[in-house]
Amino acid sequence: MAWQIRGEYMETCNCAFLCPCIVTNLQGQPTEGDCKAALAMHIDEGSMDGVSLDGVDFIAILQSKGPMGAGDMTVGLVVDAAASDAQVQAITAIASGAAGGPLAMMAPLVGRFAGVERASVSIRGEGGKWSARAGELIDQACEGVLNMEGRPLVLDNASHPVSSRIALARAARSMFKVFGIEWKDETGTRNAHYAPFSWAG
Repeated sequence: MAWQIRGEYMETCNCAFLCPCIVTNLQGQPTEGDCKAALAMHIDEGSMDGVSLDGVDFIAILQSKGPMGAGDMTVGLVVDAAASDAQVQAITAIASGAAGGPLAMMAPLVGRFAGVERASVSIRGEGGKWSARAGELIDQACEGVLNMEGRPLVLDNASHPVSSRIALARAARSMFKVFGIEWKDETGTRNAHYAPFSWAG
């Protein structure tokens, strides 16, 4: 199953900024005891076995009961309702790690795949401000943390499945209610990231 995709991603999670997961290689205890995160992906260009994935939006949502590195995570996908069945099958194979690629490194940590939901998914970004929504299931937004020159602070060489270089951000709002994973926060104190990505398998 030859495939490649590239695009833009943003996420928010329930940990207080800065999330301990990323700076401890997934071994840190989440600040709220468990970890809830939604990773929103917009594919600018891509394909899998002749199926075009250009323009497809999807969100991977996860929950771990403790440190992510301990495994037993619940993971589900929300794919844009406008995607075809063939596109949904391709996205599911890629996002679950079944088709190899970067997300395959996370597959051994997943205890339960909760399935796939369809909803109207939209992901928008301008500068360091990003937002993603999936119907009534997910609504999140973040704003990048800037240095004194107005440039985004980034983590480089990060052990992150999306990209090894991710921008630091704070979640402006973060709401999940899908697959039994629920969270709501608008304090501006929670963790977020964004980055371009390029995957292949």
